[in-house]
Amino acid sequence: MQAASSVMPLKYPMSVAVYPTYADAQRAVDHLADNDFPVQDLCIVGTDLKQVERVLGRRSWGRVLAEGAMSGFGTGLFFGLMMMVFMPALGATSAFSLGLLMGIGMGVITAGMAYAASGGRRDFSSVQAIVATRYEVLGEHTVVNRARQMLGQNPVAQPAPTQWPPTPSDPQEHA
Repeated sequence: MQAASSVMPLKYPMSVAVYPTYADAQRAVDHLADNDFPVQDLCIVGTDLKQVERVLGRRSWGRVLAEGAMSGFGTGLFFGLMMMVFMPALGATSAFSLGLLMGIGMGVITAGMAYAASGGRRDFSSVQAIVATRYEVLGEHTVVNRARQMLGQNPVAQPAPTQWPPTPSDPQEHA
């Protein structure tokens, strides 16, 4: 994991504005860029993170084995091509078909073993994501007031008086 300072190289970031969507924050930065603002002194940060898990459906033996066959199909294509190259005596069609069957078989067996080992826990499939519920435009302390003024001309902007992280009373003393 990267240190925050390498991802967000601002020395004393302060909040410029907070938006409900990433698109709104992006439009605000674009507005500043269109008006010759030094956007290299800004960052967009997703805040109030939440983990969301979307349940896609129930898992059954048939579905698990079908998914295993699908995942084994790609491996089987690779095996088939390798067998065609390294076992020309089998014939191209036979070598390719055998490799494809091996891959699909391995996918079905692996998926079946994993499902059986789960013992009925999590009999559903899902996808997970980490999402932000707010997006904050941060700026270097030296440009924040100008950015807030410029965004005040933009109806999308909601200037924020807060700062994150808190800056020292005299930024020059840390320079």
